[in-house]
Amino acid sequence: MLDIKLIRETPDLFKERLANRHDGSGDLIDEVLACDETRRKNETEKQALQSQRKSTSKEIGKLRANGEDSSAIESEVKKIGDEIKKLDDEGSKAAARQEELLLNIPNLPHENCPVGADEEANPVVRTWGEKQALLKPKDHLEIAEKHGMISFDDGARISGSGFAVYRDKGARLQRALIQYLLDLQTREHGYEEVNVPHVVRRECMVGTTQLPKFEDDMYGIENNEMFLIPTAEVPITNLYRDTLLAEADLPIKLTGHTPCFRREAGSAGRDNRGIIRIHQFDKVELVQVVHPDQSFALLEELTGHAEAALQKLGLHYQVIELCTGDIGFGSQKTFDIEVWAPGQGKYLEVSSCSSFGDYQARRMKLRYKDAEGKNHFCHTLNGSGTALPRLFVALVEQHQTADGTVNIPEALQPYYGSDTL
Repeated sequence: MLDIKLIRETPDLFKERLANRHDGSGDLIDEVLACDETRRKNETEKQALQSQRKSTSKEIGKLRANGEDSSAIESEVKKIGDEIKKLDDEGSKAAARQEELLLNIPNLPHENCPVGADEEANPVVRTWGEKQALLKPKDHLEIAEKHGMISFDDGARISGSGFAVYRDKGARLQRALIQYLLDLQTREHGYEEVNVPHVVRRECMVGTTQLPKFEDDMYGIENNEMFLIPTAEVPITNLYRDTLLAEADLPIKLTGHTPCFRREAGSAGRDNRGIIRIHQFDKVELVQVVHPDQSFALLEELTGHAEAALQKLGLHYQVIELCTGDIGFGSQKTFDIEVWAPGQGKYLEVSSCSSFGDYQARRMKLRYKDAEGKNHFCHTLNGSGTALPRLFVALVEQHQTADGTVNIPEALQPYYGSDTL
């Protein structure tokens, strides 16, 4: 959530930076300020009336003590009370509308975020490795069918379209990848592993910005007061909601594996072939809670942690920086890691690494106390380390051979138990 105090002080800056998102969100700033002015004006008037009512009420006591008629003053006090109630109602409506607006206004893109209207303006920051020289690469569906690894019929039979069942070598490869990714981040990069619930309260989804903006994409239960998690980011980051940390506690680095559940509402027309876009998938998530002075340096580090997983698997990929028109709702700055999938003939996003500034922390009331005893909002970072379906796709497609065999990278062999599928 944006800081209303800063919006009051620099409204034009907020309008200018939000205009770069090309989503019309900057147009809401004036309404936010109007609500804020009404709320604050009513509060000032209410306090004055409360003071007036208090002093007038004392007169009632004096009159009654002297046996005099106090009805006129009592009528005046009642009118003051009615006016206070009116101001309360108007102020509450203005405050509720202001909060609704603030929950639906995205974060300000960082001042160094590339300016652009859409994904076509995303610059490539770096690449790693080379594309394999495969004359006629098979896609992951052909490879999966050959090895009996994935059944979409089974998924549809038990859950409907958009679900998959991994079998035999497929299930073993999936499990191996999860274990490999967790071990890498905990043993080599210093993350603490956590195992979290897969169902969260509504306020947790609000805290990490999935709600209210993206409710149609979520699987809600209990009248939408509880939700199946769309990403481990939600429960892991919310471990520190309503928390006051010591400055020495920062940075906090957490990783965890969970399934992720997404309706993918509005994704019609996108590439839904195979397991590239499905309703339930596994992911290893990286989350950091950091000091504001370190957030952008640690974003680079976190992105490198996700990249390391691909490098050790020998997978060619590229890193792009998202422009202002493509950046996520809550993010200030984002790097996407896209791995090459030769069977698809294109790059697939396997990780999106973002700094949110204090945007999530304000929603979650996540703060730290500095050496002088002052409280400040923390900054939060997260990134996939990585998403399993597309990593699975890239691995079997990049490491395939002409005869349909898939070579298992050396780093993964201890987990899979073989050097080929």
